[in-house]
Amino acid sequence: MASTASTLSWSSSSLLQSFAANTNEACKLSDRRTGLVVFAQKKAKKARTIILKEDIADLGKKGELRSVKAGYYRNYLLPLGKAQLVTPVLLKEMKMEDERIEAEKIRVKEEAQQLAIIFETVGGFKVKRKGGKGKLIFGSVTPQDLVDIIKAQLNRDVDKRIVSLPDIREIGEYIAELKLHPEVTAKVRDVHGQSTINIMKSNESGGWL
Repeated sequence: MASTASTLSWSSSSLLQSFAANTNEACKLSDRRTGLVVFAQKKAKKARTIILKEDIADLGKKGELRSVKAGYYRNYLLPLGKAQLVTPVLLKEMKMEDERIEAEKIRVKEEAQQLAIIFETVGGFKVKRKGGKGKLIFGSVTPQDLVDIIKAQLNRDVDKRIVSLPDIREIGEYIAELKLHPEVTAKVRDVHGQSTINIMKSNESGGWL
């Protein structure tokens, strides 16, 4: 009986030790698990650089570069043909077009400056009108009258919309300006350096009074 009790006592002790060891290992694993931190990385929003092909409210004007969400471009701008993706090739083409436009602007301005010199050195233009009482003339002098005179004397076509004249209803000298370019305005100058148009009376036979 003593031997049997001893055997049972040893078995119980071994079981207790084994249980304690397993419990300690489980605690260690639990400690390790509780110490594990998981970081969730947010998904980056994809963007697209585009060039607008027309004016779009709250986004930009035609020809401007904008950065938009990929979904907005894919689902709205692209199907409607309102924009296109910017690529290195497109950027190069845009740069070349900008340079061409700038060169054209310079050319147009230089031509306007040369034309202004011609107008300002040719002398005053004379307009003939039938006379009324005193200094008064019949009718008035209009931009179209000056355009016709310029065509006859200089063989130059001028748009009457760029001609600026005061209200002319009597003989005298008047200032005339031609807006040849946003930055170039020509003035008709006579031999005295005055910017004038000479309005003179004519008789019924067409001679000067």
